Amino acid sequence: MSGAGREEPAARLLPWTGPEGKPCYLVGDGTGYVWRMADDVECVQLGMADALLGHADALLAEQRATGAELRYLARRLVESLRDVRRVAESRGARLGGRSEDGAALRRV
Repeated sequence: MSGAGREEPAARLLPWTGPEGKPCYLVGDGTGYVWRMADDVECVQLGMADALLGHADALLAEQRATGAELRYLARRLVESLRDVRRVAESRGARLGGRSEDGAALRRV
Protein backbone atom coordinates (compact mmCIF):
# COMPACT_ATOMS: atom_id res chain seq x y z
CA MET A 1 0.00 0.00 0.00
CA SER A 2 1.14 3.50 -0.58
CA GLY A 3 0.18 6.96 0.53
CA ALA A 4 -3.59 7.36 0.75
CA GLY A 5 -4.42 3.66 1.18
CA ARG A 6 -4.09 2.85 -2.51
CA GLU A 7 -2.42 -0.35 -3.60
CA GLU A 8 0.63 -0.24 -5.82
CA PRO A 9 0.07 -1.60 -9.34
CA ALA A 10 0.97 -5.28 -9.55
CA ALA A 11 3.57 -6.68 -11.94
CA ARG A 12 2.23 -9.75 -13.71
CA LEU A 13 4.35 -12.34 -15.47
CA LEU A 14 2.70 -12.76 -18.85
CA PRO A 15 2.09 -16.20 -20.37
CA TRP A 16 4.41 -15.48 -23.29
CA THR A 17 8.03 -14.46 -23.68
CA GLY A 18 9.68 -11.65 -25.56
CA PRO A 19 11.54 -12.03 -28.86
CA GLU A 20 14.71 -13.23 -27.13
CA GLY A 21 12.88 -15.66 -24.86
CA LYS A 22 12.99 -13.31 -21.90
CA PRO A 23 10.00 -13.01 -19.54
CA CYS A 24 7.43 -10.29 -20.23
CA TYR A 25 5.70 -8.41 -17.43
CA LEU A 26 2.66 -6.19 -17.30
CA VAL A 27 2.30 -3.56 -14.60
CA GLY A 28 -1.27 -2.64 -13.84
CA ASP A 29 -4.29 -2.98 -11.64
CA GLY A 30 -5.67 -6.21 -13.13
CA THR A 31 -7.87 -4.56 -15.73
CA GLY A 32 -7.44 -3.65 -19.35
CA TYR A 33 -7.07 -5.29 -22.72
CA VAL A 34 -3.61 -6.87 -22.27
CA TRP A 35 -4.54 -8.22 -18.82
CA ARG A 36 -7.65 -9.90 -20.29
CA MET A 37 -5.63 -11.19 -23.24
CA ALA A 38 -3.14 -12.75 -20.82
CA ASP A 39 -6.03 -14.41 -18.95
CA ASP A 40 -7.32 -15.80 -22.27
CA VAL A 41 -3.90 -17.08 -23.32
CA GLU A 42 -3.43 -18.78 -19.93
CA CYS A 43 -6.82 -20.45 -20.35
CA VAL A 44 -5.86 -21.71 -23.81
CA GLN A 45 -2.48 -22.96 -22.58
CA LEU A 46 -4.06 -24.88 -19.70
CA GLY A 47 -6.69 -26.35 -22.01
CA MET A 48 -4.04 -27.42 -24.50
CA ALA A 49 -2.05 -29.04 -21.69
CA ASP A 50 -5.12 -31.00 -20.64
CA ALA A 51 -5.75 -32.16 -24.22
CA LEU A 52 -2.08 -33.10 -24.64
CA LEU A 53 -2.21 -35.23 -21.50
CA GLY A 54 -5.14 -37.13 -22.98
CA HIS A 55 -3.24 -37.62 -26.23
CA ALA A 56 -0.14 -38.77 -24.31
CA ASP A 57 -2.17 -41.32 -22.35
CA ALA A 58 -3.65 -42.70 -25.57
CA LEU A 59 -0.32 -42.83 -27.42
CA LEU A 60 1.51 -44.47 -24.53
CA ALA A 61 -1.25 -47.08 -24.21
CA GLU A 62 -0.52 -48.19 -27.77
CA GLN A 63 2.18 -50.79 -28.07
CA ARG A 64 3.08 -49.60 -31.59
CA ALA A 65 4.13 -45.99 -30.95
CA THR A 66 7.29 -45.25 -32.90
CA GLY A 67 10.36 -43.56 -31.55
CA ALA A 68 9.62 -40.53 -33.73
CA GLU A 69 6.08 -40.30 -32.32
CA LEU A 70 7.38 -40.54 -28.76
CA ARG A 71 10.05 -37.88 -29.36
CA TYR A 72 7.43 -35.57 -30.89
CA LEU A 73 5.17 -36.17 -27.88
CA ALA A 74 8.04 -35.50 -25.49
CA ARG A 75 8.82 -32.17 -27.21
CA ARG A 76 5.16 -31.08 -27.02
CA LEU A 77 4.98 -32.14 -23.34
CA VAL A 78 8.08 -30.08 -22.54
CA GLU A 79 6.59 -27.03 -24.29
CA SER A 80 3.31 -27.50 -22.46
CA LEU A 81 4.97 -28.00 -19.10
CA ARG A 82 6.98 -24.81 -19.63
CA ASP A 83 3.75 -22.90 -20.35
CA VAL A 84 1.93 -24.37 -17.36
CA ARG A 85 4.89 -23.59 -15.07
CA ARG A 86 4.84 -19.96 -16.27
CA VAL A 87 1.09 -19.75 -15.54
CA ALA A 88 1.68 -21.22 -12.06
CA GLU A 89 4.50 -18.77 -11.35
CA SER A 90 2.40 -15.83 -12.50
CA ARG A 91 -0.65 -16.84 -10.49
CA GLY A 92 1.39 -17.78 -7.44
CA ALA A 93 3.14 -14.41 -7.45
CA ARG A 94 -0.22 -12.65 -7.49
CA LEU A 95 -1.47 -14.62 -4.49
CA GLY A 96 0.20 -12.57 -1.82
CA GLY A 97 2.99 -10.45 -3.15
CA ARG A 98 5.40 -13.26 -3.92
CA SER A 99 8.26 -12.47 -6.26
CA GLU A 100 7.63 -12.82 -9.99
CA ASP A 101 10.77 -14.92 -10.48
CA GLY A 102 9.02 -17.90 -8.88
CA ALA A 103 11.20 -17.86 -5.76
CA ALA A 104 8.12 -18.32 -3.59
CA LEU A 105 7.22 -21.48 -5.45
CA ARG A 106 8.85 -24.65 -4.33
CA ARG A 107 11.35 -25.78 -6.96
CA VAL A 108 11.84 -29.52 -7.23
